[in-house]
Amino acid sequence: GESPYKSPTDMGVNMAGLAICDDEACRDAANHEIVRRYFQTATEAKRTGVGDENVAKAEMLMKKAGIDPNLSPARAAALAKAEQSGGPAGAMELPDGRVITGKTSTLLGAASSVLLNALKAQAGIPDEMMIISDAALEPICKLRIEHLGHRNPRLHPREMLIALSTTSLTSPMSTTAINAASQLRGCDAYFSVIIPTDDEQLYRSLGINVCCEPRYEQHRYYHG
Repeated sequence: GESPYKSPTDMGVNMAGLAICDDEACRDAANHEIVRRYFQTATEAKRTGVGDENVAKAEMLMKKAGIDPNLSPARAAALAKAEQSGGPAGAMELPDGRVITGKTSTLLGAASSVLLNALKAQAGIPDEMMIISDAALEPICKLRIEHLGHRNPRLHPREMLIALSTTSLTSPMSTTAINAASQLRGCDAYFSVIIPTDDEQLYRSLGINVCCEPRYEQHRYYHG
């Protein structure tokens, strides 16, 4: 029979637009991705000291598309929380649109705090309810300082999740929070400073998009 295609490109990218059934949703997703790419590019430039031209290109793309860096409400929430707490902070927009914040504390870093609070919120656990006791966190903090050579006692997200998993042996609430992790896939998290690469990778392994302000915390309050 006769081929329905008039050229090789008719079998490829030229036909992609015909598959879009919700143009507004597609444009919104594209705008969010442009903003994410901007912050990722700016963060990488800050980390490596090279790539300023790529940052300029990303800024130009945002300008041409008429996109505000505050497209996600999580960014403004993260910056506001940092201003309020006086230290590194972050925020995550949940699937239902709620924005959950977290700050650096004595035992948890900002990335750990945001993830823990997001898990609790998504699982329907009241914010004031403690699902990991200080007694479970303190031995890990002590291990970091006294035996592993860390200067910073605060737990990173991976360590926090291990503590949460251990607590789940005796706490049904902790189990509920852990089970909510898969529901955070596709969410956007923003931080007021650059978080450690390991923390960012943990978030990405959970399917969470990460954006950081392209700056380090002045007093090394977060890193170490």
